Amino acid sequence: MIIEIKDDFDLKKIADSGQCFRWQPIENDGYRIIHRDKCLCIYKKGEHSYELDCTEDEYLSVWSTYLDLTEDYESIRKRIDKVSDPFLYEAAEHELGIRILRQDPWEALISFIISQNRNIPAIKASIEKLCEKAGVCQEDKRGEVYYTFPTPQAIADMNEEDMAYCKLGYRDKYIMRFAKSVVDKTIDLNGLNVGTDDEVLKGLTGIYGVGKKVASCMLLFGFHRLDAFPIDVWIKRVLESEYNNQYPFELYSPYNGVYQQYMFAYYRNKQ
Repeated sequence: MIIEIKDDFDLKKIADSGQCFRWQPIENDGYRIIHRDKCLCIYKKGEHSYELDCTEDEYLSVWSTYLDLTEDYESIRKRIDKVSDPFLYEAAEHELGIRILRQDPWEALISFIISQNRNIPAIKASIEKLCEKAGVCQEDKRGEVYYTFPTPQAIADMNEEDMAYCKLGYRDKYIMRFAKSVVDKTIDLNGLNVGTDDEVLKGLTGIYGVGKKVASCMLLFGFHRLDAFPIDVWIKRVLESEYNNQYPFELYSPYNGVYQQYMFAYYRNKQ
């Protein structure tokens, strides 16, 4: 099917933004996207038109939500004043097209636990190995094999050899304990997404192996709380060099997380 997206939308910029780890470039400048038990191949066909290899029902029930197509990112971007904040204005214009995906919370938290102190290629490699070992093998509409993200039970059932294959390092014990806690209902992940951002952050950091950085990523990318503002080495540099550590959080609320993505991508890409 063909859809029109008039709002800010750029497949490559989303794929390279650091929020998702299973977007795979495919032929004709397309991307294969895996979300829960669904797989989508999407291709840009014109300035605003995209071809999707799914039914209209699946698009409406799954992919329009996942891609956050009901949110107006152009209006979020245009809240930035060029005169008062030329850096953020330039970052947003340069990285126009980034959106915050509505990812599966379980997959997002496991992925960001895996991401600790690692580069993106290593993160992607470990996640794919984890999916190979514990996910379900399926075929996309091109006949290409892919693996779904493993369920909590599937990870809890993995043995030491399987975990070692995934090259998770010290993170394997965090992932295993978290999976078992979800299975035995010691942790209710959806139940953690209740309250203010600070309250949810506190609940997430109570999980073994989850620090403030991972919890902040989870707020933004797993729970889609668009005011969350993860701070890594790149964002620290931005806050120091561009804002003298006086970034106006209140001014840019409730979309600080969107602006963080513009900053992160722009600053990293220009280095």
